[in-house]
Amino acid sequence: MKLAVVTDSSAALSSVVKGHVDLFCLDIPVTIDDHTYVEGQNLTMPVFYEKMATNEALPKTSQPSLAEFNNLLMTLQSEGYTHVIGLFLSSGISGFWANSQFLKDEHHNLVIAIPDTKITSAPLGYMVETVLTLAQEGCDFDVIIDKLKEQIEGTTAFILVDDLNHLVKGGRLSNGSALLGNLLSIKPILYFNNEGVIEVFEKVRTEKKAIKRLVEILRETTSQGDFNVVIIHSNVEDKAKDLYQQLKESGFDQDLSIVSFGSVIATHLGEGAIAFGITPKVLKN
Repeated sequence: MKLAVVTDSSAALSSVVKGHVDLFCLDIPVTIDDHTYVEGQNLTMPVFYEKMATNEALPKTSQPSLAEFNNLLMTLQSEGYTHVIGLFLSSGISGFWANSQFLKDEHHNLVIAIPDTKITSAPLGYMVETVLTLAQEGCDFDVIIDKLKEQIEGTTAFILVDDLNHLVKGGRLSNGSALLGNLLSIKPILYFNNEGVIEVFEKVRTEKKAIKRLVEILRETTSQGDFNVVIIHSNVEDKAKDLYQQLKESGFDQDLSIVSFGSVIATHLGEGAIAFGITPKVLKN
């Protein structure tokens, strides 16, 4: 088996997998003021936040290119790959996963699996790392898929945003929820539900109380198992570091790290968002 993993640029990839010979990434463009950008090519995160702050219209994202994915599959086949696993952002926030399913039957010499990850960002990156690690350990394709499904079912994220309007205007949260939050100064804690859709998990009156509740939810969610936990933020690194220190000093014993949201997800969450990405570890046996 020669396995390729294909993901998209919403995934926050660790240094362990960046540049891996069997990993391929589809770009998700960001449009700001009618100009199209791709993070890492013609856009940096400081410039992204500057442009978002100075433009009246919010940035927009597009889906990855289905044609690019199709061409990549043809290239992979020509390079001797026999199996492909596609890991893309949740079907609950993008239509790409549904569209990608049509390609599975178009490449008869490849065994292709494209499960719905129901997540994005760092948890998606951990799924990519899991697949590449299991393949390197010599696991069969079916075993890798089973382990991946196990990880997907146990993965979630809880999010606290500074401004709900980004999610509302992007169609990722209902107008009613945003209106309630704005009128009553409520800081709702959002999460990815079992279908990979962002919903309100709880409504809390202040940010201080919301952060405290966020930590409680994290402890409850990770109490039974071994997890990779990531504090993910959009341009509020000091707040993320404070949260990290608070957790470490309180004896939180899961693997914990900090990453920033890329431009694709920051487009929809806005500046000031902070989240916990929670991904169960899976073992070969």
